[in-house]
Amino acid sequence: MTQSPNDSASVATPSVDGQSAVDDLVRLLDLEAIEVNIFRGVSPPENRQRVFGGQVAGQALVAAARTVETAQRMVHSLHAYFLRPGDPNVPILYQVDRIRDGRSFTTRRVVAIQHGQVIFNLQASFHVAEPGLDHQMPLPGDLPVPESLLTFRERMEPYRARMGVGSDFLDRPRPIDLRYVERGPMERKGRFATAQRVWLRANGRLPDDPVLHACVVTYASDLTLLDTTGLPHGFDWDDADVQMASLDHAMWFHRPFRADGWLLYDQETPSTSNARGLATGSIFTQEGDLVVSVVQEGLIRKVRR
Repeated sequence: MTQSPNDSASVATPSVDGQSAVDDLVRLLDLEAIEVNIFRGVSPPENRQRVFGGQVAGQALVAAARTVETAQRMVHSLHAYFLRPGDPNVPILYQVDRIRDGRSFTTRRVVAIQHGQVIFNLQASFHVAEPGLDHQMPLPGDLPVPESLLTFRERMEPYRARMGVGSDFLDRPRPIDLRYVERGPMERKGRFATAQRVWLRANGRLPDDPVLHACVVTYASDLTLLDTTGLPHGFDWDDADVQMASLDHAMWFHRPFRADGWLLYDQETPSTSNARGLATGSIFTQEGDLVVSVVQEGLIRKVRR
């Protein structure tokens, strides 16, 4: 791609483990082209019951972008539905429909297929860069410096025994450096809120490819957003009485950014009803630029026992 993301002084200084995990994520998003408009992706060798939704969304966006032949067009929006749980043990087939190639906009539709069934679909629009009006909401104030916050492992370590997880979960290198500004996901039982904020970035250096940076943020945007819908109800991560799953996901990309620089993910939940919760997110650079807006609805169902 000819356009590069904004350079940032807060680009990650990679550790050996962090950079290795980021390199693995880049390889995960590097789909195999097996036919015109058809790509194949795989899941990481992890013990999961289903494929992580952010992985499918990120891979589908890669598939769409691989068919956009005009280099100056960047993704500006995507709308997706999670239809069936993905099987992490078999490859995922991504089939792209080239809906439209206009003078300013390009539109693609992608379906993800496993076992002969569609598990996910995505529609993405790409726009050529052009000048125009410009305004944005401001970066929230009173924010701690990201490096002053606990890492994900440090935050979750006291709850290792309670979660019943071992080294495979907490000790493995993580491609996304995620730091909660307020309470962590195991510290919310009986505590009620409607919003949360996290700092996040790729846990190492990424290549200078703006499409890849957009796909990495698409991957990361699904890590915490649905959890926000449980905040008003005082749920912890390990609450066995609640079933949660992503249903749909929408993103709008406003300005260039680097996914290996610190990004603030400001999330809130305006409503939960009918076993569905809605959450919104605004992603800012550390310098204050609003770069991405996110909306997700998910299943949040009380389990009957």
